[in-house]
Amino acid sequence: MKKQEVKEMSVEELTSKLGEFKKQHADLKMAHFVTPLENPMQIRKVRRTVARIATELTIRENQ
Repeated sequence: MKKQEVKEMSVEELTSKLGEFKKQHADLKMAHFVTPLENPMQIRKVRRTVARIATELTIRENQ
């Protein structure tokens, strides 16, 4: 998810997406622990998306 896409979303959408991506990140980590993923870079992409969304939510809370 690109930075511009995150900025265009509402707070409710961001909150729901954050929960979805956190769950996806936990699932990917668990799957990688059990058997190595074909593309382990997915974990990094999802983690960074979680950080982008969390940062945008923090920025909006502080304004």
